[in-house]
This record gives sequence, structure tokens and C-alpha cells, in this order.
Amino acid sequence: MPVVLVAPAAFKGTLGPRVVAAALAAGVRRAFPDAAVLECPVADGGNGLLDVVLPGGARERLPVTGPVGDSVSAELGWIDNETAIFESASACGLALVEPEERDPMRTSTRGVGELIWTAADRGAKTIVVGLGGSATVDGGTGAARALGWTLQSASGESLAEGGGGLADLGSLGRGWGLAAGTRVVALADVATPLLGDHGAAPVFGPQKGARPEEIPRLAAGLARLAELWAAGGRPDLGTLPMGGAAGGLAAGLVYFAGADLVRGAEWVFARIGFDAALATADLVITAEGVFDRTSLVGKATGEVVRRAQAAKKKVAVVAGRVENLIGVHAVGGVDGRLLDSAALTGMAEQVAREALRL
Repeated sequence: MPVVLVAPAAFKGTLGPRVVAAALAAGVRRAFPDAAVLECPVADGGNGLLDVVLPGGARERLPVTGPVGDSVSAELGWIDNETAIFESASACGLALVEPEERDPMRTSTRGVGELIWTAADRGAKTIVVGLGGSATVDGGTGAARALGWTLQSASGESLAEGGGGLADLGSLGRGWGLAAGTRVVALADVATPLLGDHGAAPVFGPQKGARPEEIPRLAAGLARLAELWAAGGRPDLGTLPMGGAAGGLAAGLVYFAGADLVRGAEWVFARIGFDAALATADLVITAEGVFDRTSLVGKATGEVVRRAQAAKKKVAVVAGRVENLIGVHAVGGVDGRLLDSAALTGMAEQVAREALRL
């Protein structure tokens, strides 16, 4: 009797990780009715984090400032009465902005800072922030404003929110500070630094709506911000791996909130006991909307593949689209169509039979 571990991530914007896991498990059982199927949905700090870490756990909806300044309903979860967790995308996510309004020159992470402050005010000693899916390239300055920091031009004028004005940043006024003993943990799913040719502005700016001619301005703003951080004692933040996550929100939280920046997949996998489940498996099936080379660098599905291969387990990938991969058994969708649960079940049945050669 085979033991099959299904460990999918969310299909961003369509299916949550638990829905995907259930669909894959149904397909495996169709192929092998007697199989022992372990459902272990995964996340990396981006979409689906709360569904994976807090299945049915304590969550609340709070009004915060959204990426374009209007009020949005963000979700704050509680692992216990001293540990809060949320996805930054619920406060500043791309999904909160209509396509025609996407503009990282002005979108802000202020709502992230508001959630951090609220969680700390309610007694959280650890605040876990999942990074990913933001509509912003503001280096976390919006979040900083919500924590009491001020941003002024050289002439002493207050800067407008968003990444567009940061090139004119003259000084930073220190914020209120969180209560002693409060720890912020920022979970990143990319290795991208804040600055450089492969930094936050050129890599993420276009995804968030920036026009080509705006990228240099965004990059200059982040570079100016990094200069002031260096003067404030953190010269490493411009080149820190993962610092560019969520348009520089990662590096910003390190400076403005004293956050610890960690690899999201590693944090999540340790919390959900992934390695213990992996040890018992004959086959591992992971899944996400698009599986490509970027999936292998920090993403949850890439971490599933890496750990399964290291443990010498058979591993397979189900995805809506599979791009340019060698050495990974994968089944992709047809003609780029969005997959529903029924399609995922059929693909899981196929991949299980192929992987186990029956």
C-alpha cells in the first residue's frame, strides 16, 4: 500500500491550498483506493499562509488603510494569545487594486504597519508577517508611517506616500517603537535584494503596474532610502538577500520594526511538521498555478521538491502551467486554462499512476 504525501501551495487568486490538497488526494485515491494519503498543504509567506498555518484557527477582520488610501478589510490571525500572524497582501495586496489603478509610484504599505501596531497593542509578543503579492514598491515606508516614522524632503516638507517620492527623501524621523520584547518575523518567498539590476524596482515594479520610464525613479528612491538606513547603522540593507521582497517591504520592516527576515517556506515547513510526513511517503505530489525556475528559489513548491529529492523520494508536480523544467516529473494544464478541483483530481490520478509506474 503506497503512502502518498500531497503538499500543494495555493493557486493564486483561484483555489486555496487546502482545496487543492483535497482535490489532489481524491485523484490519488482514485488511482490507488488503498493508498494512505497525507494532506499537507504548504505556503511560503505569500498567498495561503493563514489557511496553512491556521486551519480553522482564530482570525478577525480589521479595517486598515489599503494600498491606494481607501479602507480595506484585512485579516489578522492568532496562533496563540501572544502570537499574531497575517499576510501583508490582505492590507496592501495587488488584488486590492483595480488593474487601471495599479501604480507603485503612489501605492502604500501603511496598512501593514497598522496591523503590526494593532497586534502589538493587543498583547502580541511575536508578530509574523507573510510577504508577497503586494501592490507596492515603497520600501516599507508606508508601514513605517503607521508606526510613527516621518519622511521629509530636504526642505522639510512631508513626502507623499508611495515609491515615487522617495528619491526626494531628505530625512527620517524616528517612530514610536514597539513594546520591549515584541518581535516581528517577516517571511519572504524570494531572494531578491532591495537594490541593483535584479533589485525590487526592476524585478517587481512592472508586476505592480509601473511603466518602464518609472522604474529608474522607483530604483532611485529605494537607493536613497538605503543611504539613510546606512547612516542609521544598517549599511547592509541595500544588498541583503530577500530585502526586496514585497517591493522592499522586507528590508523596511527590518529597519523600521526591527524585524527578523527569514525564509518563509522554512518557517512554515517547520511549523506544520512537513519533514515528519515526508519521512513516511513513497511519493510526494506538489502543485501550484505556474511552476517554473522561479519556483525552485524560495517558493513553497520548490522547497517540497528540494526536500523530497534530498530524501530520495519520488516527487511530481501538478500545475496550471509548467515552464522550462528538466529533471522534475510534471503534469501541466491544457492551453493555459484555469484549473478547477475536478481537473486537479484527474491530473493527480494521472501523475500518481505515472510516478508509481502502474
